[in-house]
Amino acid sequence: MARYFGSKCRICRRESAKLFLKGEKCFSDKCAMERRNYGPGVQGQRRRKVSDYGLHLREKQKIKRTYGLLEKQFHNYFEKAERMGGITGENLLILLERRLDNVVFRLGFSASRSEARQVVSHRQVLVNDHLVNIASYLVKPGDKVAITPAARSHLRIKGAMDSAARRGFPGWLDVDSVNMSGVFRALPDRADLPADYNENLIVELYSK
Repeated sequence: MARYFGSKCRICRRESAKLFLKGEKCFSDKCAMERRNYGPGVQGQRRRKVSDYGLHLREKQKIKRTYGLLEKQFHNYFEKAERMGGITGENLLILLERRLDNVVFRLGFSASRSEARQVVSHRQVLVNDHLVNIASYLVKPGDKVAITPAARSHLRIKGAMDSAARRGFPGWLDVDSVNMSGVFRALPDRADLPADYNENLIVELYSK
Protein backbone atom coordinates (compact mmCIF):
# COMPACT_ATOMS: atom_id res chain seq x y z
CA MET A 1 0.00 0.00 0.00
CA ALA A 2 1.24 3.49 -0.79
CA ARG A 3 2.35 5.43 2.26
CA TYR A 4 2.67 9.11 3.06
CA PHE A 5 6.03 9.99 4.60
CA GLY A 6 5.53 13.74 4.96
CA SER A 7 4.42 15.77 7.96
CA LYS A 8 1.13 14.54 9.42
CA CYS A 9 0.50 17.94 10.97
CA ARG A 10 0.61 19.37 7.45
CA ILE A 11 -2.34 17.14 6.52
CA CYS A 12 -4.41 18.50 9.42
CA ARG A 13 -3.59 22.06 8.44
CA ARG A 14 -4.53 21.35 4.83
CA GLU A 15 -7.92 20.03 5.91
CA SER A 16 -8.38 22.78 8.56
CA ALA A 17 -9.31 20.14 11.12
CA LYS A 18 -7.70 18.00 13.78
CA LEU A 19 -7.44 14.49 12.36
CA PHE A 20 -5.59 13.09 15.41
CA LEU A 21 -2.80 11.55 13.36
CA LYS A 22 0.00 12.18 15.87
CA GLY A 23 -1.35 10.51 18.97
CA GLU A 24 -0.89 12.30 22.29
CA LYS A 25 0.60 15.38 20.63
CA CYS A 26 -2.80 16.17 19.12
CA PHE A 27 -4.26 16.60 22.61
CA SER A 28 -1.51 18.98 23.78
CA ASP A 29 -0.66 22.62 23.12
CA LYS A 30 2.12 21.39 20.82
CA CYS A 31 -0.47 20.51 18.19
CA ALA A 32 0.19 22.42 14.96
CA MET A 33 -3.50 23.29 14.68
CA GLU A 34 -3.27 25.14 18.00
CA ARG A 35 -0.25 27.15 16.88
CA ARG A 36 -0.81 27.59 13.13
CA ASN A 37 -4.45 27.13 12.27
CA TYR A 38 -4.06 27.93 8.59
CA GLY A 39 -3.05 26.06 5.45
CA PRO A 40 0.54 24.93 4.87
CA GLY A 41 2.94 26.64 2.48
CA VAL A 42 3.70 30.26 1.68
CA GLN A 43 0.14 30.85 0.49
CA GLY A 44 -1.49 29.11 3.42
CA GLN A 45 -2.71 32.30 5.10
CA ARG A 46 -4.37 33.69 1.98
CA ARG A 47 -8.13 33.57 1.93
CA ARG A 48 -9.37 31.57 -0.99
CA LYS A 49 -12.88 31.27 -2.31
CA VAL A 50 -13.74 27.58 -2.20
CA SER A 51 -16.03 26.21 -4.91
CA ASP A 52 -18.93 23.88 -4.24
CA TYR A 53 -16.88 20.99 -5.62
CA GLY A 54 -13.97 22.03 -3.38
CA LEU A 55 -16.14 21.79 -0.26
CA HIS A 56 -17.25 18.28 -1.21
CA LEU A 57 -13.71 17.20 -2.05
CA ARG A 58 -12.21 18.55 1.17
CA GLU A 59 -14.77 16.67 3.27
CA LYS A 60 -13.95 13.43 1.48
CA GLN A 61 -10.22 14.01 1.90
CA LYS A 62 -10.66 14.83 5.58
CA ILE A 63 -12.46 11.59 6.41
CA LYS A 64 -10.31 9.48 4.08
CA ARG A 65 -7.12 10.77 5.70
CA THR A 66 -8.52 10.41 9.21
CA TYR A 67 -8.87 6.67 8.68
CA GLY A 68 -5.65 6.42 6.63
CA LEU A 69 -7.13 5.06 3.41
CA LEU A 70 -6.22 5.32 -0.25
CA GLU A 71 -8.75 6.58 -2.78
CA LYS A 72 -9.64 3.15 -4.16
CA GLN A 73 -10.13 1.70 -0.68
CA PHE A 74 -12.33 4.60 0.35
CA HIS A 75 -14.44 4.34 -2.81
CA ASN A 76 -14.89 0.60 -2.24
CA TYR A 77 -16.26 1.32 1.23
CA PHE A 78 -18.65 3.87 -0.27
CA GLU A 79 -19.95 1.35 -2.81
CA LYS A 80 -20.45 -1.20 -0.05
CA ALA A 81 -22.31 1.41 2.04
CA GLU A 82 -24.63 2.06 -0.92
CA ARG A 83 -25.48 -1.64 -1.24
CA MET A 84 -26.31 -1.98 2.46
CA GLY A 85 -29.57 -0.02 2.28
CA GLY A 86 -30.52 2.73 4.69
CA ILE A 87 -28.58 5.99 4.90
CA THR A 88 -25.46 5.66 2.76
CA GLY A 89 -23.41 8.30 4.59
CA GLU A 90 -24.02 6.77 8.00
CA ASN A 91 -23.32 3.29 6.64
CA LEU A 92 -19.98 4.57 5.34
CA LEU A 93 -18.91 5.95 8.72
CA ILE A 94 -19.99 2.79 10.54
CA LEU A 95 -18.00 0.62 8.11
CA LEU A 96 -14.90 2.74 8.74
CA GLU A 97 -15.41 2.48 12.49
CA ARG A 98 -15.62 -1.31 12.20
CA ARG A 99 -12.13 -1.61 10.72
CA LEU A 100 -9.88 -3.55 13.08
CA ASP A 101 -7.16 -0.88 13.13
CA ASN A 102 -9.76 1.73 14.09
CA VAL A 103 -11.21 -0.51 16.84
CA VAL A 104 -7.70 -1.09 18.22
CA PHE A 105 -7.25 2.70 18.32
CA ARG A 106 -10.66 3.30 19.91
CA LEU A 107 -9.91 0.69 22.58
CA GLY A 108 -6.79 2.62 23.49
CA PHE A 109 -4.25 -0.01 22.43
CA SER A 110 -2.46 2.57 20.27
CA ALA A 111 -1.96 6.32 20.23
CA SER A 112 -3.10 6.77 16.61
CA ARG A 113 -4.70 4.79 13.79
CA SER A 114 -1.40 4.48 11.94
CA GLU A 115 0.17 3.02 15.06
CA ALA A 116 -2.86 0.71 15.43
CA ARG A 117 -2.22 -0.54 11.90
CA GLN A 118 1.31 -1.48 12.96
CA VAL A 119 0.05 -3.26 16.07
CA VAL A 120 -2.31 -5.32 13.91
CA SER A 121 0.19 -6.08 11.13
CA HIS A 122 2.81 -7.10 13.70
CA ARG A 123 0.49 -9.88 14.84
CA GLN A 124 -0.24 -8.43 18.27
CA VAL A 125 -4.05 -8.51 18.14
CA LEU A 126 -6.53 -11.31 18.78
CA VAL A 127 -10.15 -11.30 17.62
CA ASN A 128 -12.26 -13.87 19.48
CA ASP A 129 -8.97 -15.48 20.61
CA HIS A 130 -7.75 -15.88 17.03
CA LEU A 131 -4.79 -13.96 15.63
CA VAL A 132 -5.82 -11.41 12.99
CA ASN A 133 -3.21 -9.29 11.19
CA ILE A 134 -5.46 -7.64 8.58
CA ALA A 135 -6.08 -3.97 9.40
CA SER A 136 -9.21 -3.82 7.22
CA TYR A 137 -10.89 -6.76 8.98
CA LEU A 138 -14.45 -5.69 9.87
CA VAL A 139 -15.28 -6.27 13.51
CA LYS A 140 -18.85 -7.39 14.29
CA PRO A 141 -21.01 -6.68 17.35
CA GLY A 142 -20.09 -9.14 20.08
CA ASP A 143 -16.51 -9.65 18.88
CA LYS A 144 -13.79 -9.58 21.51
CA VAL A 145 -10.57 -7.77 20.57
CA ALA A 146 -7.49 -8.24 22.73
CA ILE A 147 -3.75 -7.70 22.76
CA THR A 148 -1.71 -10.92 22.62
CA PRO A 149 -0.13 -11.98 25.93
CA ALA A 150 3.36 -11.47 24.49
CA ALA A 151 2.61 -7.83 23.60
CA ARG A 152 0.94 -6.78 26.87
CA SER A 153 4.26 -5.73 28.38
CA HIS A 154 5.06 -3.28 25.56
CA LEU A 155 5.52 0.17 27.04
CA ARG A 156 4.05 1.88 24.00
CA ILE A 157 0.78 -0.01 24.32
CA LYS A 158 0.64 0.60 28.08
CA GLY A 159 1.26 4.31 27.57
CA ALA A 160 -1.47 4.54 24.95
CA MET A 161 -3.94 2.79 27.23
CA ASP A 162 -3.18 5.13 30.13
CA SER A 163 -3.79 8.17 27.92
CA ALA A 164 -7.00 6.73 26.47
CA ALA A 165 -8.33 5.89 29.95
CA ARG A 166 -7.96 9.54 30.98
CA ARG A 167 -9.96 10.69 27.93
CA GLY A 168 -12.63 7.98 28.13
CA PHE A 169 -13.87 5.35 25.70
CA PRO A 170 -16.74 5.29 23.16
CA GLY A 171 -20.03 3.98 24.48
CA TRP A 172 -20.26 1.14 21.96
CA LEU A 173 -17.12 -0.50 23.38
CA ASP A 174 -16.64 -2.37 26.65
CA VAL A 175 -12.99 -2.00 27.70
CA ASP A 176 -11.07 -4.19 30.14
CA SER A 177 -7.88 -2.19 30.70
CA VAL A 178 -6.41 -4.75 33.11
CA ASN A 179 -6.52 -7.60 30.58
CA MET A 180 -5.98 -5.28 27.58
CA SER A 181 -9.13 -6.44 25.85
CA GLY A 182 -12.49 -5.07 24.82
CA VAL A 183 -15.80 -6.06 23.27
CA PHE A 184 -17.33 -4.37 20.26
CA ARG A 185 -20.71 -4.21 21.95
CA ALA A 186 -22.82 -2.66 19.20
CA LEU A 187 -22.67 -0.63 16.01
CA PRO A 188 -22.25 3.06 16.85
CA ASP A 189 -25.14 5.45 16.28
CA ARG A 190 -24.57 8.56 14.20
CA ALA A 191 -24.82 10.63 17.38
CA ASP A 192 -21.82 8.72 18.75
CA LEU A 193 -19.58 9.69 15.83
CA PRO A 194 -17.78 13.02 15.33
CA ALA A 195 -20.26 15.83 14.74
CA ASP A 196 -17.88 17.69 12.42
CA TYR A 197 -18.09 14.92 9.80
CA ASN A 198 -20.48 15.86 6.99
CA GLU A 199 -20.87 12.53 5.24
CA ASN A 200 -23.69 13.91 3.08
CA LEU A 201 -21.13 15.94 1.14
CA ILE A 202 -19.32 12.72 0.25
CA VAL A 203 -22.55 11.10 -0.95
CA GLU A 204 -23.23 14.15 -3.12
CA LEU A 205 -19.67 14.10 -4.47
CA TYR A 206 -19.80 10.49 -5.58
CA SER A 207 -23.33 10.95 -6.96
CA LYS A 208 -22.25 13.60 -9.47
